[in-house]
Amino acid sequence: MIILTRKQLLAVAALAVALVAVVLGLAYRNDLRAWAAPQKPATGEPAGHDMATMEEPKERKVLYWYDPMHPAYKSDKPGVAPDCGMQLVPKYADAAASMRTMPAGAVQISPAKQQLIGVRTATVAAEDLTQIIRAVGLVQVDETRVARVHTKVSGWVRRVFVDYTWEHVERGAPLFTLYSPELVSAQKEYLIARRAESYLGQAPYREAAAGSEALLRAARERLKLWDVTDEQIRMLEERGAPQEEMTVYAPVGGHVTVRNVFPNQYITPESDLYTITDHSHVWAQAQLYEYEVAGVRVGQPARMTVEAYPGRVFEGRVAFIDPHLDATTRTVRARLEFDNPELALKPEMFATVELQVPLGRRVVVPRDAVLDTGTRQIVFLALPDGYFEPREIQIGQRLGDRVVVLAGLAPGDTIVTSGVFLIDSESRLKSALEGMQH
Repeated sequence: MIILTRKQLLAVAALAVALVAVVLGLAYRNDLRAWAAPQKPATGEPAGHDMATMEEPKERKVLYWYDPMHPAYKSDKPGVAPDCGMQLVPKYADAAASMRTMPAGAVQISPAKQQLIGVRTATVAAEDLTQIIRAVGLVQVDETRVARVHTKVSGWVRRVFVDYTWEHVERGAPLFTLYSPELVSAQKEYLIARRAESYLGQAPYREAAAGSEALLRAARERLKLWDVTDEQIRMLEERGAPQEEMTVYAPVGGHVTVRNVFPNQYITPESDLYTITDHSHVWAQAQLYEYEVAGVRVGQPARMTVEAYPGRVFEGRVAFIDPHLDATTRTVRARLEFDNPELALKPEMFATVELQVPLGRRVVVPRDAVLDTGTRQIVFLALPDGYFEPREIQIGQRLGDRVVVLAGLAPGDTIVTSGVFLIDSESRLKSALEGMQH
């Protein structure tokens, strides 16, 4: 029986541990080579035949190992990802070379991860578009249909026929009567000229006849310049005597919005007697934002609704666009015109105005698909094999939840409509890591 000393026992134990370590190292190396090498397709032939008829496959060069769920994580040896515990996948040199053909900033996302972050795509299309502009409006009086009543001679008011504000009058309706010494004298002069023309018109002297006719014309013209009507002149001729009170008539039809006439009042040509407003045609002032004004044109149709008549639409047109921008509200005033025969539209009513601006055939995308960085607008194109390419575009009008694309996309392109921010984060991280590696 062999008895080993303590030193001999320690030496034997150390030798055994070394042998075990060598065996485990060789086994691990063989397993690693078998896992990293590409698999041969099954042929159903014996292994000996396979080895005899085929050459030994060339081993692929591994650049690094990465997490398939988080490609930004890389390692120089196999293992598991520290965050999710997934087995690391090798990145081969030949696969990396093919990646160099992808556009700058393109990122690859696995189908599982696309589903996890909610990636949705859509095909870009061109459509015939109409921009609908809605604005707040205010109904106002048509300033071209406001008339002020004055006399052209001085005198005293005798009788008043329209004696309260907001009374409706028709054109030619009597307003009041006026006694004016000037008018009485002008009537007398006309009657004298008329009798002279009647007498001298039969005389053999042409000069006298022509002079009497000219005098009569001048006297008649004077009366008409003082707003004496043809009917009043005819009655003066029939009566043969001047009329002390001359009636003043309404020059237009509408509502009396100002009344400054009272019996026995002395008036002059400077006196503002009545203001008459025609409400059968009204304006609506609408405030348009500066980005909406480009497509609005004078003469284009306009629609308007008011709270007083739910469901009723008033049809009108754009009559004027203010050449100035309000610096406080950043809006431009547009004036619209509407017929109002029933007087349903009242001045100072609030209204909702709608304008339809044809834009032609344009490329449009959802607003959620556009990533606005402040200086650039970016969309992500969906490419084959799970790649996504950032593409800078130029945008135009915003139409609700869509936006017009002026440049950068074409019909048929496939873009990301949901999950844009997460893809952008992946793209930025990938670009940053690639920059660090170089």
